Amino acid sequence: MDAGSVEVLVEGTGPETFVLIHGWPDTHRLWDRQVVALRDNYRCVRFTLPGFDPRRPRQAYSLDEVVETICRIVEHTCPGEQVTLLLHDWGCFFGYQFAMRYPQRVKRVIGVDVGDVGSRRHLQELSPKAKAMVVGYQVWLALAWRIGGRFGDWMAQTMARALRYPGDPQCVGAQMGYPYYVQWTGALGGYRQAKAFTPACPMLFVYGKRKPLMFHSSAWAEEIAERSGSQVLGFETGHWVMVEKPEEFNQAVTAWMSAGDAVAQSR
Repeated sequence: MDAGSVEVLVEGTGPETFVLIHGWPDTHRLWDRQVVALRDNYRCVRFTLPGFDPRRPRQAYSLDEVVETICRIVEHTCPGEQVTLLLHDWGCFFGYQFAMRYPQRVKRVIGVDVGDVGSRRHLQELSPKAKAMVVGYQVWLALAWRIGGRFGDWMAQTMARALRYPGDPQCVGAQMGYPYYVQWTGALGGYRQAKAFTPACPMLFVYGKRKPLMFHSSAWAEEIAERSGSQVLGFETGHWVMVEKPEEFNQAVTAWMSAGDAVAQSR
């Protein structure tokens, strides 16, 4: 199906649906191995975030526009049903905001490597060097989006290599960096209206341990782990957990889903 600015792929069968949302600098292809593992038992709905598809015109989107795009996709593919969100990077940010605005549509949340990033507790845990790294790569990508064209693409691809992006850097384009531009310039309303994410449903949070900085605070992770039906898992990977250790990641996801189903059936 086509939901305005994005093409939506629906694969697999099953009584429950996953909605998979990627981040920078990926597309819906990030989840290829997860869909293969899940599609025999679940429906998998995935798409490339608005503005990330190089086949589409270069355009920035506001927080409201992205969240409402997710809402339209959920309404069209799963009318009247709850879904499980499987999120990574900027997909976490947008997916968490969707879950906060439409909690009745979300049954479970699986967040990968991004938690309460940017919160006061998170910033307090970052060293001055880590904070400088965050500003450096984000402003660079914001500038890449603003410049655009071949030079903007070169900037984005150079940063993808520097951050050890596991995919093909040649597939990375400057257009994928608009969330950084919106964040740092306040364009299109910025992200100041975004709410701090507190899950209203069970959550699995998975993160990579081998990174120069974390995108969540330890206090936030502890709070998630203490919630009924929720779990926090650290993997010996970098930022792209599902790519670096796909089998282990898929097993963790299916085991957590099965455990939640078993608890629900026993009640």
